[in-house]
Amino acid sequence: MRYMPVAVAASLALVSISTSLQGQRAAPPIDPRSLQLLADGRAARAAGDLNGAVDAFETAVAVDPRNRAAFVALADAAEARGLPGKAIRLYREALLLDPNDVTALAGQGEALVAKGAVNRARENLAKVRALCKTGCAPATQLAAAIAKGPPVATAQVTPKPTTQTP
Repeated sequence: MRYMPVAVAASLALVSISTSLQGQRAAPPIDPRSLQLLADGRAARAAGDLNGAVDAFETAVAVDPRNRAAFVALADAAEARGLPGKAIRLYREALLLDPNDVTALAGQGEALVAKGAVNRARENLAKVRALCKTGCAPATQLAAAIAKGPPVATAQVTPKPTTQTP
């Protein structure tokens, strides 16, 4: 009898879990307008219009914030602009929607390398390899970026003009 409350609580927990699982529905599809904006942005990027592409990607995310591919495209554009910190944040947004998105994991890993966070990039590489099971292009690209290492910044010193006194 002393285990009766525990047994009742466990039974109620199982009933509530099974009931909640039955009530789950598939997520509604991504808004078609958002998908069209994503396609427009990709076309603009292919044509060399990075600003137009970013505008279309941002609008796609505004129309439907569940459009993971638009977040990935925005992150790619941020990397192309030399903004790896912003790219990392955008990849994180995509990974919140799907933690197993291999493209987002690899892209975030490359942006981490660009910021000098090579150990965190290696963690992403391990996740990508675990998800791919066999070799895949995102894993190969991220491994190459890690092997290359972060970009080396060089400082240039411009001498001050000297003033001569007569």
